[in-house]
Amino acid sequence: MFFFRGTQALKNSTSKVIVITSGKGGVGKTTTSAAISAGLANMGYKTAVIDFDIGLRNLDLIMGCERRVVYDFVNVINGDANLTQALIKDKRIENLYILPASQTRDKDALSKEGVAKVIEELKKEFDFIVCDSPAGIEKGALMALYFADEAIVVTNPEVSSVRDSDRILGVLASKSKRAEDKESPIREHLLITRYSEPRVKRGEMLSVDDVLEILSVPLLGVIPESPAVLTSSNRGVPVTLDTESDARLAYEQAVKRLLGEKIPFDSSAKNWTQKIWDKLALFRSPA
Repeated sequence: MFFFRGTQALKNSTSKVIVITSGKGGVGKTTTSAAISAGLANMGYKTAVIDFDIGLRNLDLIMGCERRVVYDFVNVINGDANLTQALIKDKRIENLYILPASQTRDKDALSKEGVAKVIEELKKEFDFIVCDSPAGIEKGALMALYFADEAIVVTNPEVSSVRDSDRILGVLASKSKRAEDKESPIREHLLITRYSEPRVKRGEMLSVDDVLEILSVPLLGVIPESPAVLTSSNRGVPVTLDTESDARLAYEQAVKRLLGEKIPFDSSAKNWTQKIWDKLALFRSPA
């Protein structure tokens, strides 16, 4: 084995594969992948995050390790390198490793057999494998979700983004390995990003209530619209490490909910009516 387990092993000693996906680009999906994986690692879980966006590598930039990339995901699949050579250990977080995408190959370089081999090898050493999916339903996205145990669907509170997220939910239900093997379905979570209550009041975006009404997926968190998120990305720092970011707490709470903690949502927001609390009680299943 090339790594030791993290200081806090999963209770059932079973690795989990989590796909971060969206129906539309530009919703903060890669930022979310960085934040969720960093949050899990900060809590003591050995975490690997994989960039599935072959040809359009971005995760390494947001994680601040772009100058340390020697080998990538496709190199490992093709046998040009092993995981020990390709995985980049984060310098700031003890339990976090990044497997970057290739910038020079197209998405056809991903094969189901090759991805399966990488995932299975990672499962031997890591508590969580986070898959940063391309937007939509092209090959890279389908590969990212195929092996998932859980999915975080990232959406902006806009009609087009929510509509595309609904399509992704259909794909999660029908195109995964779990669906093919007739196993229990992928556990779905909804993360709403770039949320602004003043804009909701002006009728410029959907409310949390509106989004839940359309998608009917358990709410993992609501990330406020914040310039600090862009600043963190430009600095190559996961937002969960930016002490000045007002989105940091929202992501930290989302990670805790992902792990099964009962973290209440902020009930002070006037647009979060009792209807939302009723929905959450109905939708959220025990960890």
